[in-house]
Amino acid sequence: MVVRSSERLRAAEEVVRQLQEGLEVVSVTLPSLRVDVVSLASEAPYPLVDLGRCNLDTAMRLAAVLHGLRP
Repeated sequence: MVVRSSERLRAAEEVVRQLQEGLEVVSVTLPSLRVDVVSLASEAPYPLVDLGRCNLDTAMRLAAVLHGLRP
């Protein structure tokens, strides 16, 4: 998906929302999930999605969900 510079922040915010909703379905919350504002500082912003930090319990639940999705 090619996204123009003017649309990148909105696209990043939308994907963060989608990730939050998708993870919520499997009872996983990444408390620091957000758009990384530092990555927006350049003239042509290339926003990064910061998946953030989480505790061991959350990491274990996420790993279990991902393991269950493997073919």
